[in-house]
Amino acid sequence: MLKDILHIENQTIPLQLFSNSNCSLVIKREDTLHPDISGNKYRKLKYNLIEAKLLNKNTLLTFGGAFSNHIAAVAAAGKEFGFKTIGVIRGEELIDKIDGNPTLSFAKSCGMQFHFISREAYRNKTNKIFIETLKNTFGDFHLVPEGGTNSLAVKGCEEILTDKDVAFDYICSAVGTGGTLAGLVTSSKLHQTVLGFSALKGTFQSSEVDKYTTKTNYKIIDDYCFGGYAKIDAQLVRFINDFKEKTGIPLDPVYTGKMLFGIFDLINKGVLKDNSRILAIHTGGLQGITGMNQLLKKKNLPQIIY
Repeated sequence: MLKDILHIENQTIPLQLFSNSNCSLVIKREDTLHPDISGNKYRKLKYNLIEAKLLNKNTLLTFGGAFSNHIAAVAAAGKEFGFKTIGVIRGEELIDKIDGNPTLSFAKSCGMQFHFISREAYRNKTNKIFIETLKNTFGDFHLVPEGGTNSLAVKGCEEILTDKDVAFDYICSAVGTGGTLAGLVTSSKLHQTVLGFSALKGTFQSSEVDKYTTKTNYKIIDDYCFGGYAKIDAQLVRFINDFKEKTGIPLDPVYTGKMLFGIFDLINKGVLKDNSRILAIHTGGLQGITGMNQLLKKKNLPQIIY
């Protein structure tokens, strides 16, 4: 199973390269946990894999889209730890486009079996009757939800913060389904404010966070979603490339790029308190850059450097 993490690098960012602020910014390099099961996906899968083994389940079934970090991570985990994997993929039109899609072709190389369904059918991904039809088709399996969020995933994400992180005033993370944020809020200290930068329109993930913790020292912000999930423009690409050039740290355009863009904007606007110590969680997601660059090329937009 996935190993306990003994040390993750906290990399200090020289803010003078980006801002005149007197705040300090450190990035926790969760993206370096594993070459293929990186960042929050590693954390979310840890206890799910342990549970699957305890229940003698040898198949993992999950859901995702064409460029899903979660699909890639589950496929890699299955290959490494001896699970069969099934990916229920949103979009029937993708069935003959696997080889041209870097995420799906990687998952296929790891042995993942695909089940492509329409976007309408995909909306039933949490419906019990729909799940039963999948069991009738594929046999017994351990279900891992879309994005990986469940109580076991939150338990894994609680381990992102350690005793060494108590000095920070702000804990920042990108937010998709809300599981990572729930874990961070649970393990945060009461003097800390946890900021979640939504990757998509809306702050509805708060209802998911509140399922797992009674703490209220958090806020979800969707001002930096750039129009919605996986939406990106030339301004964000330039920011990601500039950040990589100045720090050596690659950012993905769906999650961490938007988070860091938002952090710097809040710093420059003076929203974050003077002399604040800020910890940003790098949740990985770098495998999606190749696919995003394909889309950017079609739109004649600059490529992301990583």
